[in-house]
Amino acid sequence: MALHQGRHGRPAPSEEHRRLALNPFFGEADPTAPMVAAPPTHRLPEDPLPPSTAYRLVHDELMLDGNSRLNLATFVTTWMEPQAGVLMSECRDKNMIDKDEYPRTAELERRCVAMLADLWNAPDPASTVGCSTTGSSEACMLAGMALKRRWSARNADRYPATARPNLVMGVNVQVCWEKFCTFWEVEPRQVPMDGERFHLDPQAAAELCDENTIGVVGILGSTFDGSYEPIADLCAALDDLQERTGLDIPVHVDGASGAMIAPFLDPDLVWDFRLPRVSSINTSGHKYGLVYPGVGWALWRSPAELPEELVFRVNYLGGDMPTFALNFSRPGAQVVAQYYTFLRLGREGYRAVQQASRDIARRLAVQFEALEDFRLLTRGDELPVFAVTTKPDVQAYDVFDVSRRLRERGWLVPAYTFPANRQDLSVLRVVCRNGFSSDLAELLLDDLRGLLPELRSQPHPLHRDPGVQTAFHH
Repeated sequence: MALHQGRHGRPAPSEEHRRLALNPFFGEADPTAPMVAAPPTHRLPEDPLPPSTAYRLVHDELMLDGNSRLNLATFVTTWMEPQAGVLMSECRDKNMIDKDEYPRTAELERRCVAMLADLWNAPDPASTVGCSTTGSSEACMLAGMALKRRWSARNADRYPATARPNLVMGVNVQVCWEKFCTFWEVEPRQVPMDGERFHLDPQAAAELCDENTIGVVGILGSTFDGSYEPIADLCAALDDLQERTGLDIPVHVDGASGAMIAPFLDPDLVWDFRLPRVSSINTSGHKYGLVYPGVGWALWRSPAELPEELVFRVNYLGGDMPTFALNFSRPGAQVVAQYYTFLRLGREGYRAVQQASRDIARRLAVQFEALEDFRLLTRGDELPVFAVTTKPDVQAYDVFDVSRRLRERGWLVPAYTFPANRQDLSVLRVVCRNGFSSDLAELLLDDLRGLLPELRSQPHPLHRDPGVQTAFHH
């Protein structure tokens, strides 16, 4: 979560300002009754407000947020069926950690883990261990903790407890992996981008491994451009490394998005537990798992991959319920919604939904290319996501200008620069999710076509601060 500090240096509002901030109609009964001032915004008000007044104040301020359905920056689900919303409202007061008080919610979580183990081709789904999380970020933290603890156990006789291991990954990883390395004192070793390769290179990753490497992270669906990393090739490179050096390096697959795409649309792609070197996988239920935020999932091939000392045990109806989480109290609503969606869609339903998203992404990418100002980096044929940049001969504007002008029409399309070795490359990224229909895609294109004449007539790209060109990691 973001850290917030006070009012960001703004002066305190005057008494007159606070009086005029409150609409007289917000009064409980009589608009002419004295309503002296709106409540303060940075300290608790002295007195309570009627619920309708409190609602209107909060509701009106939130109108300034962007429309989530038009947010093509985020991978997070922005539409669910009303029935799912009803179930979530019925379960939002259930605390997931209280598994003995809410045994059926705990059972639905267990069933979801079993379903994912089967979907990801675990050798023995019945023995696969896993848990729900608040999202992929927590799931990645848990997977990283397990990798580090297993490394420590294997090397207890050679290294002190203060030894600093390393984790190998591409420079394109989601920012949660950088957080993991910082929080848990692990050295990040990142494979840079090179030319038109925008994700990890298997051989380069293997070359960064040594006896202090706890694992290698492979990304099934890079947030930068939507491309899959070659997990099978990565495992093959590590197999070769083991034959030459004896180093046995496990792989964690960060399938935040792709783990809920590939099983349905790319069933012949081998990336999951079919590869013996893959020890754990995570996904975001609230991305292409089609559930509102925030729910994620972390699974390990077998109990051997999850050190027992990391697992806490609670009394569950007189029995034993193991738990593994960074968070404790959180609502059961999202887990229930995940189970609802699994039941509601099944394999064929998921296949249909994800295929529609991919078809829209591929079609939209081709239409962007047809405008002749843009060059496609990816085409939406892996994740339903594509990235474009302006062609070299486009000098009047850049992708940041396009993003800014589309925002004026309500569209949130991120523009950002790539990381090390390709910082010269700035792109637009379009994420197509369930609920982003072909009609909405046409409206986006219509707005873009309408803006292009103005953008082409600019003398040069508008000034921007290079310090704020940060990548989107949603």
